Amino acid sequence: MAGNGSCSLASDFEGKSFSMDPSYRPKKLKTTDTEVKSTDLNYKCESRVLVLYTGGTIGMRIHDGVYTPEPNFLVNELRKLSIFHDQQYVVTHSTPEPNFLVNELRKLSISHDQEWMKSPLCMPLSKEKKNVIYCVYEYEPLLDSCNMTMDDWARIASDIKTYYEDFDGFVILHGTDTMAYTASALSFMFENLGKPIILTGSQIPIFEIRSDGRDNLLGALIMAGNYCIPEVMIFFNNKLLRGNRSTKFDSSSFDAFRSPNFPPLAVLGTKIHVHWDEILTSNTNQKCTLTKLCPSVGILRLFPTITTAMVRQFLAPPLKGMVLESYGAGNAPDSRKDLMQVFSEATKRGVLLLNITQCHRGSVNPGYATGKALKEAGVIQGSDMTPEAALAKLAFVIGREDWNFKDKKEKLAQNLRGELGGFMWY
Repeated sequence: MAGNGSCSLASDFEGKSFSMDPSYRPKKLKTTDTEVKSTDLNYKCESRVLVLYTGGTIGMRIHDGVYTPEPNFLVNELRKLSIFHDQQYVVTHSTPEPNFLVNELRKLSISHDQEWMKSPLCMPLSKEKKNVIYCVYEYEPLLDSCNMTMDDWARIASDIKTYYEDFDGFVILHGTDTMAYTASALSFMFENLGKPIILTGSQIPIFEIRSDGRDNLLGALIMAGNYCIPEVMIFFNNKLLRGNRSTKFDSSSFDAFRSPNFPPLAVLGTKIHVHWDEILTSNTNQKCTLTKLCPSVGILRLFPTITTAMVRQFLAPPLKGMVLESYGAGNAPDSRKDLMQVFSEATKRGVLLLNITQCHRGSVNPGYATGKALKEAGVIQGSDMTPEAALAKLAFVIGREDWNFKDKKEKLAQNLRGELGGFMWY
């Protein structure tokens, strides 16, 4: 379907989208050369991408000196920019016997009441020799990402689930503050993912004279529409990062996201370099499905004066799992027998504790006595996971009702979505 590599089209998604017309059911894509040629000779030169605009700086405009989200603003402005929309292509392929993809996307768009959604957008032909046709759905209300919750993650996942078979890739426009949390969560929620899901945003709105938003959106659309990388990813500053390996590193730089312990999956320079040997392969014999997350999880960061009472209160019900950010290579004060006892009591009553380091780079190493004490208390080693990935993984594992407590402990220590166990990258 889209770009290099192969993607699975299998899906058992039958749910109705909260936002789309539930009576609309797109036709299945043509799967054989004969069917494709009989429908549209140009079909193979096109790919289609669904863009979910959840909010964030990328689509904001200035009101009274501050950045503010404005409904119906983003798509109208994108249509005016030739780098984002080739109106002539859409017009040319809107004949009495319309181009298959454009026609299907138009039917999807018309299911909305908004005037600005009446036709899809189309990127100009790129070096990859494909026209990326995309449809933008704007969420209501538009959210600053600091207001994102697990319910919003479920909403995003549900929309992708509903239209999984009908698009080659998905782009999520998202605020930067919690983008790594959303990317990590989605990476665990989707089982047997066979298509790219790329989150992107910006530090400056896309329509400002100077903005990182244009390159970020263009890059995300190009990668989602031309390269079949079956992972949840973040595209920022010309780098495509594995979502559950990413963290927001800088609050103001255009190079806002880093992947401390794993290399980028792709780098966009004068040429696009994809590191195919690092990309996860999906079980395309299995249908892509969606799983739930357990919200009863949290993160606790160790600090020198932390009290036993504070930790005990944090670990009290209804908490079912906790990410412990320990010192250095996964160390905690082994001289604090009272603190180790609290951890031990929690694990004995079924609370899952996952140990990661506070350091940006590096991994938990049980080679120190201070780290061994946590292991003896039942705390599971989290290797080199980011806090965002550790929290999402904990929520995913606890949410699996078909696994018992022993299974869940084993799964936490295993590499499920490429979130741990990589090599150091400098």
